Amino acid sequence: MKFTKDHEWVRLDGDVATVGISKHAADALGDVVFVETPEAGKSVSQGDSFAVVESVKAASDVYAPVSGEVVEGNAALGSAPETVNADPEGDGWFAKIKVSDASQLDALMDRAAYDAYLGTL
Repeated sequence: MKFTKDHEWVRLDGDVATVGISKHAADALGDVVFVETPEAGKSVSQGDSFAVVESVKAASDVYAPVSGEVVEGNAALGSAPETVNADPEGDGWFAKIKVSDASQLDALMDRAAYDAYLGTL
C-alpha cells in the first residue's frame, strides 16, 4: 500500500489500483454521510479530483494518486457511506483504476514514510 500527502492510499494488483482515503483522513473528516465515486470508463490523471466525500464537518475532493481509467467505482458507498469510517483502508475503497503508468507509484510513500509524514503535521 502506498500513500499520498493528500491522504489517499493505493494498492496495486497487477495493473489495477484500488484507491481510497487513509484512516487518518477518515478520522479527521468525522462521520462520513455521502460519497460520490467515479463511473467506470472515466479517465483520470494523477492529481485530478475524481471523487467526493462529505462528512458532518466538511466536503472534500479525493485526488487520483495514479493516472488511468476507472474500471469500477465502489457503488456500495452510495447506500453505506459510513463504511469509509469503519474500514477506510479496506471495504471503504472509492475506485479501482487501470493504471496507465505504474512508475507513478514510485513517488508515493510507503506506510512507514506516511506515518512519519503524519508526525510532521
